[in-house]
Amino acid sequence: MKKLILFCLLLISIKSYSQPKNKLPSLVDYVNPLMGSDSKYELSNGNTYPAIALPWGMNTWTPQTGKMGDGWQYTYSANKINGFKQTHQPSPWMNDYGQFAIMPVTGHLKVSQNGRASWFSHKAEIAKPYYYNVYLADHDITAEITPTERTAQFRFTYPKSDSSYIIVDALDHGSFVQIIPGENKIIGYTTRHTFESTKNFKDYFVVYSDKPITLAQTYSDSTLTDSLGLHAKHAIAVIGFKTQRSEQVHLRVSSSFISLEQAEINLKREQSDDSFDITEQKAKNIWNETLNHVAAEGGTVDQERTFYSCLYRMLFFPNKLYEINAKNQIVHYSPYTGKKEAGYMFGGTGFWDTFRALYPFLNLAYPHIVKEMQEGLINDYKEGGWLPEWSSPGYANVMIGNNSASVVAEAYLKGGRGYAIETLWQALVHGANNAGPDGTGREGVAYYNKLGYVPYDVKISENAARTLEYAYDDFAIYQLGKALHKPDAEIEIYKERAMNYKKLFDPQTDLMRGKNKDGSFETPFNPFKWGDAFTEGNSWHYTWGVFQDIKGLETLMGGKKQFLAKLDSVFILPPIFDASYYGEVIHEIREMQIVNMGQYAHGNEPIQHMLYLYDYAGEPWKTQYYVRDVMNKLYFATPDGYCGDEDNGQTSAWYVFSALGFYPVCPASDQYELGAPLFKKITLNLEDGKKVVISAPNNNGQNLYIKSMTFNGKPYDLNWLSHHELMQGAIIHLDMSAQPNKHRGVKDADFPYSLSNDK
Repeated sequence: MKKLILFCLLLISIKSYSQPKNKLPSLVDYVNPLMGSDSKYELSNGNTYPAIALPWGMNTWTPQTGKMGDGWQYTYSANKINGFKQTHQPSPWMNDYGQFAIMPVTGHLKVSQNGRASWFSHKAEIAKPYYYNVYLADHDITAEITPTERTAQFRFTYPKSDSSYIIVDALDHGSFVQIIPGENKIIGYTTRHTFESTKNFKDYFVVYSDKPITLAQTYSDSTLTDSLGLHAKHAIAVIGFKTQRSEQVHLRVSSSFISLEQAEINLKREQSDDSFDITEQKAKNIWNETLNHVAAEGGTVDQERTFYSCLYRMLFFPNKLYEINAKNQIVHYSPYTGKKEAGYMFGGTGFWDTFRALYPFLNLAYPHIVKEMQEGLINDYKEGGWLPEWSSPGYANVMIGNNSASVVAEAYLKGGRGYAIETLWQALVHGANNAGPDGTGREGVAYYNKLGYVPYDVKISENAARTLEYAYDDFAIYQLGKALHKPDAEIEIYKERAMNYKKLFDPQTDLMRGKNKDGSFETPFNPFKWGDAFTEGNSWHYTWGVFQDIKGLETLMGGKKQFLAKLDSVFILPPIFDASYYGEVIHEIREMQIVNMGQYAHGNEPIQHMLYLYDYAGEPWKTQYYVRDVMNKLYFATPDGYCGDEDNGQTSAWYVFSALGFYPVCPASDQYELGAPLFKKITLNLEDGKKVVISAPNNNGQNLYIKSMTFNGKPYDLNWLSHHELMQGAIIHLDMSAQPNKHRGVKDADFPYSLSNDK
């Protein structure tokens, strides 16, 4: 017996040794698409849904548990699925556009959402970025989905039944369906979208079944009609057939914002004759290739799952709106003209969220897609007259700021070329000096350009927040103007306006404060009051929103000692708040209150960069401590895995950057501020083949401080890294310690860039 055991062990060891050594790991299998899906109106743990799609794909699919029109289209606590929905929803607060749903059913036919819904369990659910599988208990059907960029395949495994059906719901707000039994085909369109500024909107779809149709019906809402083609407020198509036990029925589904003909072209181009399994494998390969731009090693399994789940969530926004026509030309539906136009276009993102870390990460790791996005912005401007600040898919007046300036400037400053940057320069200047429709340009611009701030008492909401963001946006414009060699006479005004943050600084409180038209500060002033002068935050959050000139802010506060004490106060103060502006405790407030981190509100964007500001005043070890604390405490690859809205990849991008060990406090600069890496080794595989290797072999839960660091073999004491140096390839080695090194990164020469230091 002992000899047999030894022989078996020998075989096992030989087999293990003979496994290929260079095969890339399947990083996509670390991803949990359900991360953040256990959310509700009152409290967000992410407000996400399982997105079954390809990176930046035009269409995404998700199981639907919510009712038609409900932004919470999938919630982890739900018990029933009523359809599988094509979605373009960036967040529940924005709701959706271009959506329709497919649902397989058996038994007595009910086409309404509640009638067709089936109980399901997460125990019988598999969610991967490239594949979804769930058992629909009430219908005894297993449903599977796998995507391409603009199409999908479904595989439904039925029971033995003479009453098996597929429902295609084009949803309300005006829709069309037509069944063509001879071709086993359903065509149609949905017009459902959220923002009325979007012109002539239709999302056309085609659905092919591989099983002959023996029953064909259309419904207007829940009323059966006598036609196979139906235009209605709410059009539904049903096909039916008999099935045997375990019989599989396949659907090929495609859509287009342009036409039914283009939907057919998309289907042929992206699926050809591929089987479901081949489509699934191709989708899996694309995800692995995309995720492999960042290879993390030497963390716990939970850390790797959280890291890649966050990276997955970052790679949807903004999504492609463009298509490829029969002549192999790039074309798109324009939400501004309502027509087919040439060239690229993207949508479904808000720059107030994503200028901070998402776009910086795309510029670092995926510059090819940024070039397409910049060309899309050119078309936004040409067709609509403005750059979007929120697109869904056209202009949406939702958040504040003119942060398209940051998105455009950063892309060029970090190496983007090969597109019409002069057109984008004109767009930035136009947006900076005018107030446009639907959230474009700058609201309050006449006041801002005259006084240097948007006044508190002129009935413009969130005025202090607007002022602070406009000042940073002016810095971004100034930086781009310098890079484009614009004359000083043209760009110096933007450098001057970048200092406008000083006009709102109240020396009595060392905080930012709304200011009236006559130059007096708002009275009374409650720094814990959310909203009013600020956006989804209070003065303690927005005071740090001086990305371009932290040194100048420090000077206003009286120097390093006072600045550091003010930073510390964020965590020392209790999580008290004044919600009177909103008339209710909004979820962002509740999320700050319950995590027990004082006034630090990581669940929303305005303060997320603040942890890195210790780098500017000589206490980088506090950045290292707090960043690791937030990663450990507030992020998990679980349904409640975020501490607030995920927000189009931004909250995920904070984690991914922080796990690398640095963060872009000021995106329109060349620098990343240092934290400390999460993993023992992490490799950035840049698109041109170069590598950035970040090695911290003794990194662990206790050794979270940087003891010493080398960059390409040379000692490195700076509290920042250069983007352009990283893009040349780099080897960064860190010796980590359980105790902070209070002698490293403490000199003024070690601190990151601030505009006040410009000579």
